[in-house]
Amino acid sequence: MQKRHRPRTQREKYGEELRIRRVAAGMTQEELSEIVVCSPTLISHFEAGRRLPKPDDAKRIDRALGTDGFFFRWLEDLESKFADYFAAVVELEKQAKLIQQFALSLVPGVLQTGDYARAVFAARRPNHTREELDEAVVTRTQRGRILDGPAKPVVWTLLDESVLRRRVGGPQVMAAQLHKIAAMAEVGRLRLHVLPFRVGAHALLGGDLTLMSFEDSAPVAYVEGFQSGNLMDDPAMVASSQSAYALALSDALSQQESLALVRSVAEEHAHGQQ
Repeated sequence: MQKRHRPRTQREKYGEELRIRRVAAGMTQEELSEIVVCSPTLISHFEAGRRLPKPDDAKRIDRALGTDGFFFRWLEDLESKFADYFAAVVELEKQAKLIQQFALSLVPGVLQTGDYARAVFAARRPNHTREELDEAVVTRTQRGRILDGPAKPVVWTLLDESVLRRRVGGPQVMAAQLHKIAAMAEVGRLRLHVLPFRVGAHALLGGDLTLMSFEDSAPVAYVEGFQSGNLMDDPAMVASSQSAYALALSDALSQQESLALVRSVAEEHAHGQQ
């Protein structure tokens, strides 16, 4: 049976093409790095799709490989508004047929309202400007457009009760955010489950987790921490993550019970009862 691989991102395709052109030119990573004026390790990161060259580096790569501006021009299509560790995840979200996400303390980004996202960004950036917040909010809410269509991806959302209780942005912002999630679940755009506090310890207490499955490629798992993230496609790691998700889901409330709880907590926020 042929082993399936996850879909390649555009960054990975860029890196693969760089490797092909470098090998065709009879050049090692070390030799190319001397011309680009960087470390061989950085060239390795470029070729693996983990990093993108800066525009000046891309120009030097084109000169070294005789590619007539090819890598510089392609670079313009790959520049991302997201952190390097998250850019590949955003690309894969668009290709996924199934997304299973768990959130421990904050509403997942693809479900956030603009006001909720603004409050999250403002808390992280004490010296922010309005323009910076506006740009960050637009970028985040645009991710949510993958849920606008009726077909894919199918989205399972598992929330720790702390996500519902933490008053991000104030009572009205929080109420509106929870009503949005409930409305999406009620119309069938996502499957919603809540892990109530009374469960106590559960399999995903370690942090947020996203699982993605694809039509004809291997699944991936993504875990995120403070200014860091890890996209995993190793079959054993993905299987372990899937098992943890299944265990946590088995402890969760049913969709109807979860909807009732989300609506109830939304009303508590709206009436200042928390």
